[in-house]
Amino acid sequence: MKIHETAIVDKRAQLGPDVEIGPHTIVGAEVVIGEKCVIQSHVVIEGSVRIGAGNLIGHGAIIGAAPQDLSFQVQTKSGVEIGNANVIREYCTIHRGTTEGSVTKIGDKNFLMVGAHLGHNCTIGNNVIIANNCLLGGYAEIQDNAFLGGGCVFHQFIRVGRLAITQGGSAFSVDVPPFTMAALLNYAIGLNVIGLKRAGLTREERDELKAAFKLIYLSGLNTSQALAQAAEKTWSTTAREFFNFITSAKKRGICKYRGSAD
Repeated sequence: MKIHETAIVDKRAQLGPDVEIGPHTIVGAEVVIGEKCVIQSHVVIEGSVRIGAGNLIGHGAIIGAAPQDLSFQVQTKSGVEIGNANVIREYCTIHRGTTEGSVTKIGDKNFLMVGAHLGHNCTIGNNVIIANNCLLGGYAEIQDNAFLGGGCVFHQFIRVGRLAITQGGSAFSVDVPPFTMAALLNYAIGLNVIGLKRAGLTREERDELKAAFKLIYLSGLNTSQALAQAAEKTWSTTAREFFNFITSAKKRGICKYRGSAD
């Protein structure tokens, strides 16, 4: 274990083997940090925060601070849970849950670039990339292998589906379906074709997703009609995932179609 002499680490904090803590970092009493984590300088980790093994926390990051919720009560017991092998770069902010017993949760092998903000009760899956200065409102859910472009903003309670990608500088107040490319203000502009290939989806799976995308967005049917038509056919597991996501969209709905982000 290597703790810089200027760091302030509460004696009640639990640190695993081979943890490094940099200059002027503050670690609170309820914090648990797994083995081989590197916590760089001027980091603040406070409240009930559990961090797994092999994570990098960059300079100036703040994890576990109170949520930006006017109804939040300071006595509320809530926290942050972070899995293994994540990279959380400089000045990221991750706020704890806003209701009793709730958490903001990050899975494994995610990459949060400089200045990303995760509001209270967000859920991040695995292998997600969140580029610089993305802002996620409370309760946002980002599913596995999604890529959020730099400077994107996401309304509270929305979902971004698996293997979706969002163009930098975009804004979303509705759900982004899995496997899609999304841009501008709440638009889907096509499938994430390159991402699907890189993820190892077969030609058959990709072809079915193209058919599913056309049915939802290019058939001339409304979403309910398209889903009803989809229910009459047998689809692959991947295509069913696409339809199930759309079926479970809440009142705000899903991105509309626009053929180009130009």
